[in-house]
Amino acid sequence: MNDIAAHHSVTRPGPTADLAGFLAGLGLDRIDDFARHAARRHLIDTLAAIIAGAAQDVTGIAERVLVGVHGTGAVAVPGFPARYDMLTAAYLAGTAGHGLELDDGYRSGSVHPGTVVVPAAWSLATARNARGADLLLAVIAGYEAVCRIAAAAHPRSRWRGFHNTGITGVFGAAAASGILLGFDADKMEAAFGTASSSAAGLFSFLAGGDVKRTHPGHAAREGILAAMLTAEGLAAPKGVLEFKEGFFNAFAGPEPDPATIDILHAGDNNPKSAFAVANCYMKPYACCRHIHSAIDGVLKIVGQHNLLPEQVARLDFGTYAVAASHATVGWSEMTTAQMSFPFVIAATLVRGQASLHEFGPAERADPRILAQTAKVHVHIDPECDADYPRKRAAKTRIETTDGRVFEHYMPEPYGAASNPLTNEALEEKFLGLAAPVLGTTRARAALDALWHIETCPDVADIAALLVP
Repeated sequence: MNDIAAHHSVTRPGPTADLAGFLAGLGLDRIDDFARHAARRHLIDTLAAIIAGAAQDVTGIAERVLVGVHGTGAVAVPGFPARYDMLTAAYLAGTAGHGLELDDGYRSGSVHPGTVVVPAAWSLATARNARGADLLLAVIAGYEAVCRIAAAAHPRSRWRGFHNTGITGVFGAAAASGILLGFDADKMEAAFGTASSSAAGLFSFLAGGDVKRTHPGHAAREGILAAMLTAEGLAAPKGVLEFKEGFFNAFAGPEPDPATIDILHAGDNNPKSAFAVANCYMKPYACCRHIHSAIDGVLKIVGQHNLLPEQVARLDFGTYAVAASHATVGWSEMTTAQMSFPFVIAATLVRGQASLHEFGPAERADPRILAQTAKVHVHIDPECDADYPRKRAAKTRIETTDGRVFEHYMPEPYGAASNPLTNEALEEKFLGLAAPVLGTTRARAALDALWHIETCPDVADIAALLVP
């Protein structure tokens, strides 16, 4: 029996207390080796995304505003030359990490846990000179909280207009912070109660703008703050997930009855581990994850048959409803372009990849890419829709100008727990994002230290390697 099942069999007082009690009782000795390795991998992946995103425009705007209000401080943020107070550090790291659509995710909850949990845990651990082992435990606990809560709310929360990363991220940040602050079950539940009032984030970014980038930053900062307020004795509501005026009712509706949600088993698990971090994906492409299976299909067909864009007459994609909703998104900005099914597929067809370099101003105005967007047609496929969120599938069909037809079915995109990046591919991603900022020697030294994070006596020592 795994630890989650063992805890579940003892008591189930309600989703909030059950989750808080399980997390407060965690220790690294209770976490299997597979989940520990996954946590190291996701820590490396998320830090790479933060470093690369440090120079994006949105992060620069946030930095200028927050430094203007709070000044600088003592906490290092990966990829940033300056240092900041702890809350600003978490906000900037979260915003940077989500800024380029390279951060990880948990399919069942349609949520990006790393870019909330890691900034919160990293900032607090660095400020408190915590051990690497304590940081790793905090990361695992934070993933557990945000992933399970998001899975229990999704897709109802999405159809109500909420961005799961923002609204559930505060719980992951609070859980990670609570671990580092040594919370018992009561304090962990209190931290959730306070954090819930800061849950926020709308899908309004599909209409334009860059506010989406700030959602994880807000959640990371507010989760730390909730935990610190709890540590100082702030009273908070109990049962905030299932309470009538609580989180699930507010963000996901009254069905099913929130009090009956089996929170520790919400979502799905990797066959090799019951911990959520072990079943998260990593992104090989710099765009919305809902489009990745379609990208895989295009790359597979085009690669096998050596097709040129001009030889393609039509591209049809059958997929699930949430993914199909991105078929009408435009590409006036980088954010919307990375969410746009037509633009992502057109850029992939023309350039043979979907990296950061496909979404800049020049690419969004490239006549050759734009000429392909009208060829892209997306519909809801009943089979794919029935499989969601258990799978993120896409059926790709390409017709050529000379009448040939090619089809490909992708049940799960590359980077999923069932189709993972290798350690070598992860290292290549990290070095590709970090080395241009840190230099190759420092990036390699940081990578080696992160693979051995559990032996690190002070996280601040690694943090010093991650600043330019």
